[in-house]
Amino acid sequence: MKRAVALLGVVVLAGCGTSATSGSQDLAEGKTFTMSVAADPGSLDPALTVLSVARQVGRFLYGRLIERTSNGEIVAGLAEKWDATTTTATFTLRQGITCADGAPLTASDVAANISFVGDPKNKSALTGLQVAPGTTATADDAARTVTVTSAADAFLLTNVGTLPIVCAKGMSDRSLLAKGEQGTGMFTISEIVPNDHYTLVRRKDFAWGPGDWQKDQQGLPEKVVVRVIANETTAVNLLLSGQLSAATVAGPDQERLLAQKVDHVDNATPLGTLSFNQSAGHPGQDPAVRRALVQALDLAQVGKVLTTGKGRPSKSLVTVEPRPCTGDNVTPNVPAFDRAAAASALDTAGWRAGPDGTRSKDGKPLSVKLLQPTVVGPTLTSTAELVQQAWQGIGVKVEIQPADAAGINQALFDTGAWDASMVPLTLSLPSQLVPFASGPVPPQGVNFAHIDNTEFTEQSKQAASLAGAAGCEHWNKAEAALVRDASLVPYFDAVVPTFVKGARFTVSDSLDPASIRMLAS
Repeated sequence: MKRAVALLGVVVLAGCGTSATSGSQDLAEGKTFTMSVAADPGSLDPALTVLSVARQVGRFLYGRLIERTSNGEIVAGLAEKWDATTTTATFTLRQGITCADGAPLTASDVAANISFVGDPKNKSALTGLQVAPGTTATADDAARTVTVTSAADAFLLTNVGTLPIVCAKGMSDRSLLAKGEQGTGMFTISEIVPNDHYTLVRRKDFAWGPGDWQKDQQGLPEKVVVRVIANETTAVNLLLSGQLSAATVAGPDQERLLAQKVDHVDNATPLGTLSFNQSAGHPGQDPAVRRALVQALDLAQVGKVLTTGKGRPSKSLVTVEPRPCTGDNVTPNVPAFDRAAAASALDTAGWRAGPDGTRSKDGKPLSVKLLQPTVVGPTLTSTAELVQQAWQGIGVKVEIQPADAAGINQALFDTGAWDASMVPLTLSLPSQLVPFASGPVPPQGVNFAHIDNTEFTEQSKQAASLAGAAGCEHWNKAEAALVRDASLVPYFDAVVPTFVKGARFTVSDSLDPASIRMLAS
């Protein structure tokens, strides 16, 4: 059951979280909720993006068959009833659901959404991530039922149940979806100014919110404005001046808000993550090089710089609570800090230092392009410099390659022009790791590091045949295998607060639109 994947500033959906409140203030009518995001979301087609900012905006626009409350309970969304195993699921739609343009949503429309993502030829970003390849769905419009058939998926109910659902016109013309149209959610898009703001208007007829939702509730925002603000200092200034209702602040500017006791909700995310390009011709193809590069880093110190001392050592890539599988898959498996041992391992692997100290093998220098996100927070820059210094200290030539959201996507999923990456990958379910760490590589898949780890593949296959927590032993072994061979190394979690003024809301994988309540001044 899907709850949250983040790649870069990326979230894929359906999890649990906590709420941000502002005491017992009275609720206010007719207000606008304004939130900041660090990057422009680009295309809003929910089947063709994994960018977290696009997924967050899309959550306002596109409904889901089921919802999960902040305590993990599954409740009604577009569906009023459901039943599932690891290979089949059935959903019964609520009566009276309509699209943003007033057209009725049918069971056939929902089935088409699921089958589209399940068909690999459509190249959905969610194929293999949220819906298993080959998944199909059929419909009975009279009974309002959708029946899903899938390969074994331990979390089938939530994975399929939290797929964003679009309407028939959007399925036939996906250019409409890229603009946020043809939705089934609580809001419709009214204005897009790229790289500046997105304005959304609440649907007064929306009656299929989570659980026993009532449409005439007090405090619901009339509008939502999503402002693109890359600079966290600017976002904090706007929040303090009342021009923003909510802002997620990962960097040191959060101190100003904490000092003023501004309400916030915290989410843990593995901000410190290293991956290595294992495709032919890249240094990371050699596991000895990968392990040496990790071993050369004092990850505790790197993590403190990355999180300004507010983070914690990672135990897993899965951080969203409640975690389906507990345990520490990182600490026993990550190479311990030992610069001399790292240098010796490179010697053994044939990478010898030259007169200038730079290592080479067969005439080729050991050179690493380090991909550094610019939209996750300002500490990534100083962290990249610390990593660069450590690797240069063992004879590796390092070029830091800063990249925004578009540049990250281009490097990882298009050009492959990177060697090591600091792009964080955040999961709420262990099954979400499978397409990132096995199977097809870009452009056919999202295995951006070209990982081919036999133990991971075998253990994840065994785990996928078992429902929920029954597969945890295998999921844990699969993740540990990746850390052990330095394919994917989470090393430090950031505790990232989303601050709020003049409103309250719940975060469950991302900010839940149905939970927003505006407060009287």
